Amino acid sequence: MTAGNRRYRRTACTGLALALPLAALAACGGSGSGSDASAEAGSGKGTISVWAHQGQKSEDTALQNAVKSFNSSQSTIKVELKLIPGNDYTKTITATDASKLPDVMEFDGPTMANFVYNKKLAPIDSYVSAGTLDNATPANKKQGEIGGKHYGLGMYDSGLGIYGNKKLLDAAGIKYPKGLSDDWTAAQFTDALKALKAKDSDGKVLDLQEGNGLATEWGTYGFSPVVWSAGGSLLKNGKAAGALDTPAVVSALKTFQSWKPYVDPNTDGNAFTKGRVALSWVGHWMYPAYSQALGKNLVVLPLPDFGNGPKTGQGSWAWGIGANTKNGKAAGAFLDYLLNDTNVTAMTTANGAPPATTSALAKSPLYKQGGPLQLFADQLAKPCGDSDIAKSCVATTRPVTAGYPTVTAKFSEALNSVYGGADPKEALAKAARAIDQDFSDNAGYKIP
Repeated sequence: MTAGNRRYRRTACTGLALALPLAALAACGGSGSGSDASAEAGSGKGTISVWAHQGQKSEDTALQNAVKSFNSSQSTIKVELKLIPGNDYTKTITATDASKLPDVMEFDGPTMANFVYNKKLAPIDSYVSAGTLDNATPANKKQGEIGGKHYGLGMYDSGLGIYGNKKLLDAAGIKYPKGLSDDWTAAQFTDALKALKAKDSDGKVLDLQEGNGLATEWGTYGFSPVVWSAGGSLLKNGKAAGALDTPAVVSALKTFQSWKPYVDPNTDGNAFTKGRVALSWVGHWMYPAYSQALGKNLVVLPLPDFGNGPKTGQGSWAWGIGANTKNGKAAGAFLDYLLNDTNVTAMTTANGAPPATTSALAKSPLYKQGGPLQLFADQLAKPCGDSDIAKSCVATTRPVTAGYPTVTAKFSEALNSVYGGADPKEALAKAARAIDQDFSDNAGYKIP
């Protein structure tokens, strides 16, 4: 594995909710009985268990410090933290009976609905303070909400953009966006690729993180914004047909397909940092490496607009309360502490992700107004949720459904085949049929 790929797997898989075992959830998707699970309040005292994924060392240290600080700050509640390797984490929760799960657990954003469906998570509204809920960014709250109830809140969020090499863009005479208000259209983005190619020795001017694979969660997270920006959706009212395979989405994926000749496969992970390409379509997590390599030549741009406004993915790891806890009050007290400014700032300093609380986000050197990554904060300030994807909103949540493993598997498979030359209309129609059949087989994965 190259250094570039190691960086992706270390940062994106922890900061981006891209845990690979999502497919493992599909097998348990149909076991939910359809009734909600609610935690017992308990005394608010005693020992509670907490599970979290083992991520970057800096992330682990930030979490361990938060737990130590909480335990020493009072004497009524003691937290016992268990770190589980990130690659095994989702599989572990999936394989563990609800009665054996901890009082508090971290979970990968897209897995939440499946855990709720299988009665492994309880609503947190009664146990975290109103202040904690109010301080969560709107995008963070939308990721954690089902049917008006909140099942999770994150310490950090995520976002996508296009990093540009100002020197190479200027040399090609390209005018590039300054923010969301003057975003490139898809056609303008294509024209920019053509202009860059004319000045490039091998004609490869774009990085799409192709080395991470498109038939993966990266494919869904990284390129479902193309679908949303074209006015489509991965799922609408529980159906993929008529949402994923519309003529506008087919047209958008034809455009996406047309970019392949301009793409550097980036097998060494250094296409952008070494100046081989002028543009890199990726997320917030690459900023440290890119900023170090390019300095003042680095510009941060939104993804192109396919007609329904620019869009980005969002969502990441979040925290919730186990449905079978006997001490919801104590669990909520710990979450209130974990999500305070001190701990959120420590965690996001450790992993470079956008803080998922409004107070920490406003003070972040990277993401505050005038900061180098203000674009990501601007995008998260215009959340779409996962269903009403209007032209005016930007940050879109992947479908909050227990059937998400099927949605992401089928969409990323279609995306990969289109990128490889398949007909977009046929690939999208096939994916939509498979998704809808799975939902039909599982009574729509309904959660009350």
